[in-house]
Amino acid sequence: MFSGIIEEFATVVAVKKDRENIDFTLKCSFTSELKIDQSVAHNGVCLTVVAINGEEYVVTAMKETLDRTNLGLLKVGDKVNVERSMLMNGRLDGHIVQGHVDETATCIAMEDADGSTYFTFEYPENREMAKKGYFTVDKGSVTVNGVSLTVCNPTSNTFQVAIIPYTFDHTNFCDIQVGTVVNLEFDILGKYIARLQQL
Repeated sequence: MFSGIIEEFATVVAVKKDRENIDFTLKCSFTSELKIDQSVAHNGVCLTVVAINGEEYVVTAMKETLDRTNLGLLKVGDKVNVERSMLMNGRLDGHIVQGHVDETATCIAMEDADGSTYFTFEYPENREMAKKGYFTVDKGSVTVNGVSLTVCNPTSNTFQVAIIPYTFDHTNFCDIQVGTVVNLEFDILGKYIARLQQL
């Protein structure tokens, strides 16, 4: 379980294909605090630490994860938003994030907001997926590359988020441009409500 409050970005230092899996080696400031089997969200994807070597650690993404997320696009030098699992004795500063990415979206527009930036994202329009809760609502929560954000101006398959300078500078939003593919996790509460309506 995560909150969508990014601790920092890790840097990809190696990408190794192993049959249908990919092993990613990353480097970040808290590597020394990690343990084998620990869960860490990478661009919003919950992955297990499988090896630690000095300042670097390794996680493995399987085919299902690579098919649903942007992790398969990562290359050496890329910045990845990372968050360790949430402590149960702390404040929930973001929202409930499972680390289970639903699908990807593409940035289709960026607009200056006199200090902040509006990003518009588009994902495939699919009525069946929408019935399962894969949609956004105005002022609701959405997770983009692991970042907990508030939705603005949603349509059936697009939404905007407003990124303040701190978030821009301390997450990989600083590298997002028109055409960039990002990971989406829709609000779990919305998914449960959608499921209950089906029942």
